[in-house]
Amino acid sequence: MLYRRFGRTGLSMPVLTCGSMRYQYRWQDTPLGDIPADQQANLEATVRRALDLGIHHIETARGYGSSERQLGQAIRGLPRERMIVQTKIMPLADPRQFLADFHNSLERLGLPYVDLLGIHGINNHETLWWVIRPGGCLEAARELVAEGKVRHVGFSTHGPLDVIQAAIAHERNGGFDYVNLHWYYIFQQNWPAIEAAARADMGVFIISPSDKGGMLYKPPSRLLELCQPLHPLVFNILFCLAHPQVHTLSIGAACPGDFDLPAIALPLLDRKDELLPPVQNRLRQALADAVGEKLADSYAAGLPTWQNSPGYMNMPVMLWLRNLVLAYDMLEYGKMRYNLIGNGGHWFPGLNAAHVDELDLEKALAESPFKETIPQWLRETHALLFEAPKQRLSQS
Repeated sequence: MLYRRFGRTGLSMPVLTCGSMRYQYRWQDTPLGDIPADQQANLEATVRRALDLGIHHIETARGYGSSERQLGQAIRGLPRERMIVQTKIMPLADPRQFLADFHNSLERLGLPYVDLLGIHGINNHETLWWVIRPGGCLEAARELVAEGKVRHVGFSTHGPLDVIQAAIAHERNGGFDYVNLHWYYIFQQNWPAIEAAARADMGVFIISPSDKGGMLYKPPSRLLELCQPLHPLVFNILFCLAHPQVHTLSIGAACPGDFDLPAIALPLLDRKDELLPPVQNRLRQALADAVGEKLADSYAAGLPTWQNSPGYMNMPVMLWLRNLVLAYDMLEYGKMRYNLIGNGGHWFPGLNAAHVDELDLEKALAESPFKETIPQWLRETHALLFEAPKQRLSQS
């Protein structure tokens, strides 16, 4: 295993993390006695496999249903000082409830403290304000640090770049020690936030490069072809870790074998300058061939945010998904993401293109170099990707 200093926390962080979102029994909190023995055995085997590989950072969340209780059972009796344990608590307008949720999570885990507490889902300016305002959740989290129940405080986000940068720049109550955010080959828009976190000496934790980074544990044949001689998941891990500002990647393993491909990537990191450019060049060319050079570079240019879009359509996200499907045949991933738009609260904001023909887009698209063709692209995207509205896993 490789390790990197996790920003100002000073923790020696494995570059792969054991994420606990996909191996729990269910998405609702469940008494341990009601969890089937085979389900608990799978989780415990997954954790043991991670530890055997040197992955001693285990990350979960209160919102991951039975995960905290099951993880607490799995690590009972293991040397606490050898593990970095992280949980995440959603921000709330009432910091007293935030504290109550944390103490409940600590009880589920059966631990006296957690090394890392992430404020889970600073996704818009409202949730950011709940956290950073005087007397808000960040101040409450710092009280937990003073009490010895938390070592370091960070935040996770699915939000837009301006919200992420505002959270990184916040300094009152000690600011944040680390950030969990999205950034992969197919989604590089958050790079300025990673650079800002590096300047602030914050830990940088990338969320789910295997799943959110493209469902790369089951890639389409087109993507397999373009990424040769690497598996697409191995390529994505190498791409992320080639940047020293990135400290760890969450491998949301569903079973012990889900660490096999990520582990293959690590010995190849010394060859990144040889292995990455040919794959990146092929991926870039495939995108340009599929949608045109200009659209590949600037599909979101001049587009309004979803809040300012007719019908609250999230046009940048829809055009991004269209590009992925046309260039890389990422149809299953595209459908999964498209049908979450508008159905996952502030995690997947805006609405899809179902009502595009009822809307006047002329003013909204006036600054776009593709204003004449975007309405048709939106119709095509909806016809291609719409199935039935989906919910986030934690809502199901």
